Order: sequence, then structure tokens, then C-alpha cells
Amino acid sequence: MKNPIIAAIESRVSANLFDAGRTLADEEIEELARLATRAPTAYNLQNWRFIAVRTPEAKARLRAAAYGQAKVSEAAVTYIVCGRKPSHTVVEERLRPSVEAGFMPAEMVGAWTAAVEDGYRDDPQKQRDEAVRTATLGAAFLMFAAQAHGLATGPMVGFDPAAVAREFALAADEIPVVLVAVGHAREGNWPQKPRLPVSRVLETV
Repeated sequence: MKNPIIAAIESRVSANLFDAGRTLADEEIEELARLATRAPTAYNLQNWRFIAVRTPEAKARLRAAAYGQAKVSEAAVTYIVCGRKPSHTVVEERLRPSVEAGFMPAEMVGAWTAAVEDGYRDDPQKQRDEAVRTATLGAAFLMFAAQAHGLATGPMVGFDPAAVAREFALAADEIPVVLVAVGHAREGNWPQKPRLPVSRVLETV
């Protein structure tokens, strides 16, 4: 039997067609977000936020900002996956559970705090890049969490970031990176599209 993780990677599709009559419970929406936050982040900053858009009113606002894409309305929920620009001020809080659990030396906290401050200070491009990396990893984990629960996903980059930020009151340090529609697929979605041969995308040195 094929490993289930490999099977999920090889069978995942980007769905465009969802069954608008099927919803998800709050507990299911929360569980998907919990699993998404198992993704790695630099310095364990966990610099992301997930906005679960599920009410008709919120879906209408998001659909308008996503250039009218129907799946925003038809999917049970669409997550706005936001990356937050890294800040050294949160490092101690993020690392405290690891120190208390006994596997991270307490003296490392100060070093990591300094590394974050020195590494991102006065470099807006690096701050933005880290926010985008974090959100992208979270979105990938979210998609596979949904697949593990028998749900379809449709990631979207076709949206107006300024409109999303305005409509959903994003903070100044938050970047809406990707939308991920989640729900039950209906008939008519394409299978996974063929990929380039590995020989064209892999260089081993």
C-alpha cells in the first residue's frame, strides 16, 4: 500500500467547483487551522494569521476582492492566509513553551531574539519575504490537512491585496498572501495537471 502522504501529494487537485450546499462545522474549520500551524516558521515566529471566511456577507466581500471567483461563494470556507512581518518582540513568548518543556536551553532565547532583530531590521524586502514564506508554508499544510479530511481545496492568488486588507481589517504588518477555498468538491474538477520531468527542474551538484 502506498504511503498516504505520498498518495495525497500525487492525487491532490486544485478544485474550482465546490458543492455550495455542504458546509463545515466550526470545529472542522478550527481543526484545519490547527494542523496548518504545524508548518515550520523561521525562529518559530509563527508569524501568520488565518481568516476563515464562511458567512454569506463575508464571502460576498471576499468574492468582490477576488475578481468575482465563484469558488469563494461556493466553497464551505475560504481562508485568507496572511503572513506577518517578523518581529523580535514576540520571540520570547514563542519560545517559552520549548524552554519550559526542557528541550531548549533558556540562554538560546536571547540569542534568537537578537538574531531576529538584527536579521530583519531596516530591511523591508527581507521582512516581506519572510512573511510570504511563512504564509505559503501554512497554506500548503492547510491544503493537505483538508485533503486528509476528505475535502477539496482551491488556492487562489487572483485577488486585490489592498481590497482584502481593507475589507478584513488587516494590520499594517500583515500581508494577504494566498486564499484557500475549502469544501466538498462537485463533479467536473480537472485531475492533477501533468508536471515537468524532474530532469528539467532538478540540479544535483
